Amino acid sequence: MQGFIFYLILPLIYLISLLPFWFLYRISDVMYFIVYYVIKYRRNVVEQNLSNSFPEKSIEEINMISKKYYAYLCDLILESFKKLTMTKKQTLKHIKFNDKSLFDKMFEEKKSLILLMGHYGNWEMAGSAFSLQTKYQLYVIYKPLSNKYFEELMVKTRTMFGTKLIKVHSTLRDMLANKNSITATAFIADQTPPPESAYWTMFLNQETPVFTGAEKIGKKLDSPIIFINIDRVRRGYYEITAELLFDNPKETSENEISETFIKRLEKEINKKPEIWLWSHRRWKHKRRK
Repeated sequence: MQGFIFYLILPLIYLISLLPFWFLYRISDVMYFIVYYVIKYRRNVVEQNLSNSFPEKSIEEINMISKKYYAYLCDLILESFKKLTMTKKQTLKHIKFNDKSLFDKMFEEKKSLILLMGHYGNWEMAGSAFSLQTKYQLYVIYKPLSNKYFEELMVKTRTMFGTKLIKVHSTLRDMLANKNSITATAFIADQTPPPESAYWTMFLNQETPVFTGAEKIGKKLDSPIIFINIDRVRRGYYEITAELLFDNPKETSENEISETFIKRLEKEINKKPEIWLWSHRRWKHKRRK
């Protein structure tokens, strides 16, 4: 049944990916109306998350951010389909580094890197842009999909321009296997970890469990920690900014890397909240007292 559904949908996905951006966004406008007003996909989750994160904002302000978020989410979904057939030229046009000198410097020093980022902007396009615009071999940590057909499609899309993937359960093993190469390994580190193994801190005005795997691996390998921000400049166009958080992770105190990352991400979310993934049930776990 999974295969039947996949092959039924696949031609439509490819058809969408072949459309020009301007037409893609007309579809997104219609999709937004259906998702927000008709289906009301997870609107209660989004509005509750926003209200808890920004208690100082009025109901009107929360509703406005919510609407902007759904418009962005529809764009993001269709942009992810578009990525299937995007050329190198298109990718470089739609997502750029504002300054990649940090990566040039680190590569010359033969330092492997750990990249920390959130579900902010367009992280899928960012992977392609990084592989095309830096000298690093990029590895991305990911969780495989349960549907093997969509899993194969996702892997194909994410590895188009040389990016390689590491399954989350084999992260440390694979990174140790690559330790003699100069690599950059990206963690989308704002996901919800098991509460018993998490570092708990205040994030967006709520007690939040934070993923610590990247910190532990960074300290073990002593790889510089880089924060990656993906700003949406305008519809369909993104800019990547890189910021060195820690050059020598082994010298940091416990949870210092995780705390610094989550506060840095929070700063960006406060600037432009509509381009973070609010429909994720980020606060489904509560801290045990």
